Parts: sequence; C-alpha cells; structure tokens
Amino acid sequence: MKTRTWITGTCLPAALGLALLAGCGKKESAEEQPPAAPASAPAAAPIDPATAAVVVGVVKLDGAAPKAAKIDMSQDPACKGANVAENVVVSDGHLANVFVYVKEGLGNRAFDVPKEAIKLDQSGCRYHPHVMGVVAGQTISIINSDPTTHNIHPTPKDNREWNESQPPKAAALEKSFAREEIMLPVKCNQHPWMRMFVNVSKSPFFAVTGPDGKFEIKGLPPGDYTIAFVHEKFGEQTQKVTLAAKDSKTVDAMFKP
Repeated sequence: MKTRTWITGTCLPAALGLALLAGCGKKESAEEQPPAAPASAPAAAPIDPATAAVVVGVVKLDGAAPKAAKIDMSQDPACKGANVAENVVVSDGHLANVFVYVKEGLGNRAFDVPKEAIKLDQSGCRYHPHVMGVVAGQTISIINSDPTTHNIHPTPKDNREWNESQPPKAAALEKSFAREEIMLPVKCNQHPWMRMFVNVSKSPFFAVTGPDGKFEIKGLPPGDYTIAFVHEKFGEQTQKVTLAAKDSKTVDAMFKP
C-alpha cells in the first residue's frame, strides 16, 4: 500500500505538469497565428443616370417660432459681434437646418466614399455650418478662422469620441466618422455656446434645408423609399415616396413648435 501510494503521488504532479505544458503550448501557438484578413467591402453598385430620380421639397414650421436667445460671448474678448442661438432658425415659416435623408429603401447597396472633403469652419466663435451631412468615412476638414483657440469635441453614441484643440491659423484638422449616426453633436470646450451637428450617412442621398426651407436629393435609383426629416429640437418625422425612372417628386414636411 505504501509503495502504491508513493507511485500515485509521484505520477500525479508529473501528469499535471505535462497538461500545463500542453496548455501553454496551445496558447502560444494561438497567439502566433496571424489575424484573419478583413473581408473586403462590397463594390459600389452603379446607378444608371438615365433612370435617376429626384426628390425636392420645403420644410416649414406650423406656428410661431420661439425667439432666438442672445448669447453672451464676453468671456473671450476675441469673440466679437452679436450671436444668437441657432437651434431654431425660421424665416417666413420656412425651417432651416433640417437634415433630410433616405432612411430606408436602398437595401444593401454600397456607395463610394466621396474624395472631396467637407469643410467645417469656426468663425465669429460659431461653427459654420450649424448642421452638415457627410458619408461615412468622408473627410471633414476643420479650420479655425478666429483669432482665438477653439476645442473641437464630438460626443457621438456610435463613433469614436475625440477632443482636440486648434489654435488660430493652425493647420486644418482632417477627421472622419466610420459609422452611420444622425445628429451627432459637436461642441467647443473653450466656448460652451458653440454647438453643431454632423450627420453621418451610409449613402450620399441627403440634404440640409437652407434659410428658405428647401432641399433637393438627386440621383436616386427608381424604388420605394422612406424619407426622414430630422431637426435638433423638433425631432424626426418620415414620409414614404415611390420613384419611377426619371421621376421628380415633391415631398414637403411640417413641424410644430
């Protein structure tokens, strides 16, 4: 019995040791394996320009617009001139800064990322434009036209957050967002009243209403679509539209204060 007990006690640690060595060997082999190559992005589906359709419209506000609040910029002597809040900009009932885009209907179509950068300026201690649209992956060129330092700070939900200062006359910051995200807020940590919104779209089919409330989305292939209208204060509403080849449809929208 003593001899048998001694043999069992000696073999057990040896077996455990071999098992541990085998386990470590497997781990090292797994770590040494190169990562799998990422799947290539689907090729952009061509759209026949001979059949492309267009959607136009006007966005209005049904009711009296709230009075724009005045902004006190006295904390920074370099911020001169009058400034008012831009969260609701209305002219004769026409609503500006509404992001209009094709929300549904494009299926799994892929689109080339535009090579041209979109410019975002900081001038008069305000962002210009207040609302903008880009295709996912498209470059945003951020410039500082003010004689003071700004701090650009996007606070996304679905993209990477970053925070970067930009002195006067500094080189442009080249940034992009990888994933679709509507009404992604951007602020300035140096000037708390500075605020704008970037809309990151999967497709190039979007527009932002101007002071006259008008928009135009061109080049759409024939199909059934859901058009979304998004405003930073009044939220989102959608409308359905069916486009035939070479169609031109008017889709208006009305928000209530």
